[in-house]
Amino acid sequence: MRKFAVLFFSLILCGTSLSAKNASDAAPQTARQALLEMFFSKEPGTLLKHLPAVTRAAIEKSGAMSGMQQYSLLAGQWQTQGKTLQTFEAGSVLLVTEDAKTGQKFEVVIDDDSLQGDQDDIALSFHTHKDNQARRTPFMPRVVFSMKMEAGQWTLHDIAITMNLPLADPDLLKTISDGMKARAAVATPQIQVQGQGAAPGITYGSDAGVLAAVRKIVAAETTYAATYPGVGYTCILSDLDGFGSAEANEHQAMLISSGLASGKYQGYTISITGCSGAPAAHFHLSAAPSGTSYGRRAFCSDESGTVRASADGNANSCLSGGTPAQ
Repeated sequence: MRKFAVLFFSLILCGTSLSAKNASDAAPQTARQALLEMFFSKEPGTLLKHLPAVTRAAIEKSGAMSGMQQYSLLAGQWQTQGKTLQTFEAGSVLLVTEDAKTGQKFEVVIDDDSLQGDQDDIALSFHTHKDNQARRTPFMPRVVFSMKMEAGQWTLHDIAITMNLPLADPDLLKTISDGMKARAAVATPQIQVQGQGAAPGITYGSDAGVLAAVRKIVAAETTYAATYPGVGYTCILSDLDGFGSAEANEHQAMLISSGLASGKYQGYTISITGCSGAPAAHFHLSAAPSGTSYGRRAFCSDESGTVRASADGNANSCLSGGTPAQ
């Protein structure tokens, strides 16, 4: 009787295991799950796994396969930046990422999931929130991922991106207006300079205007490093730009006008160098006359905040031995 009982329970356990396996086999991976696995799985090689065979063959032929195998996981990048990331295999939300420091939340929402045979078109829209309040972002695109079944596996065959630019949208108009006002705020009147080496009759911007612009950039660098301590100072002027973004971020901090961020201002070339380290603890800012501005002083500064000048108009001379600017 005892042997019979053992055999009976063994058969029950075996049957339960087979039933579980059959249930698992009956639920193949969905296109949505494949898309999430492609970009957010912790397993190496999932990006390549969900690319079409011809695409993988082309990558392998080009010799880039090893680089693709080292694909850095998006989830890991978010975590190292102090952000949380959640993905969802069901429901209207695909993923949510939050930044506890800034109170910003970013959501990817599924607008449509059209499964037709061996093809599934997944349409996504993007939404931002600040302190639990939805923020309107007219520049956000709409993306459609077209997944196709290939050899029993979902692969990404096409990505379609559409951008809506509502010219009457109040948020867009405010962004444009604020950008124009910021540029106007740093603009200064032009004066006539008749110095040694200056051509008579040519109009140049005032040294006072350029000096004010340099000081504005130095102040922006200080604010930027304090706001993004993981980055420190930046050597990319456009990171300090304040036009065209609904929310300030480390790549568009909204601290200076686009005119200054372009690196060209009142006949001067502005550049930032020396941002080594992570985070960067130093920077060198220089503004040197160019073109018809020949004969004017060069200006420079660094993380100390002191603005110096060089009468020869050379940026290197200013950085190495410039005197405090007046």
